[in-house]
Amino acid sequence: MMKSLISMLFAVSLALGATAVWAAPESENAIDTAQGDVTLYPVQHASFVLEWKGQTIYVDPTHGADAYAGLPTADIVLLTHGHGDHLDRETLDGLDLRKALVVMPQAVADDIGETYGHAQTIMDNGETVHTDAGVGIHAVPMYNLPPSDDAYHPRGWGNGYVVTLADKRIYISGDTEGIDEMRALENIDVAFVCMNLPYTMDVEQAADAVADFSPAVVYPYHYRGQDTEKFRDLLADKNVAAEVRLRDWYAQ
Repeated sequence: MMKSLISMLFAVSLALGATAVWAAPESENAIDTAQGDVTLYPVQHASFVLEWKGQTIYVDPTHGADAYAGLPTADIVLLTHGHGDHLDRETLDGLDLRKALVVMPQAVADDIGETYGHAQTIMDNGETVHTDAGVGIHAVPMYNLPPSDDAYHPRGWGNGYVVTLADKRIYISGDTEGIDEMRALENIDVAFVCMNLPYTMDVEQAADAVADFSPAVVYPYHYRGQDTEKFRDLLADKNVAAEVRLRDWYAQ
């Protein structure tokens, strides 16, 4: 009897241990808005989740559906472009997107068709949509310099996004270099800025571009192989008042 009880307890502990492996990513308050806090969940590389006022926004979800265990289901999915570290059909297949608005550039729509979400919205650079829940989404350019059709990221092929939540504006760079359109951004409260050679830009170019639009808070992301502490120091040398938040986007 005692052996049977011990065996049963051991089996239960194994089962609990198996489910505990995939906890929700660690969260933090990205910014306060007039209508509540914005919670950030860094996931991996270029993938993260924002939660605000009952709305959950998945940005370029990759790394497998298990990486999102414990998080609310997506209300909005923002897809920047079709490269595999941003568009992962296996991850999308594993997520519950039945109620999600899925936003993407035309090139992504050409790839995935009308497969995911209850509604799909194709956005060109410069277009804006507003959801019934009060989320504003503005598609902005992302591309390599000099612009060319054979670049890793040609002009017009992908979208960065500026997301408006109440009185705050959040910039998501996607894969880009320090283009004029980034430098001309205004009133950005939080910026997620890529830096990853040879596909986007180095920390020097990233710091130079960020200095021009001076967001209140900047998170380096998509930075594999880059010295983000140097990025922070370069902004300090330029007397840019942005708060640089260095986080580990490669913990999983």
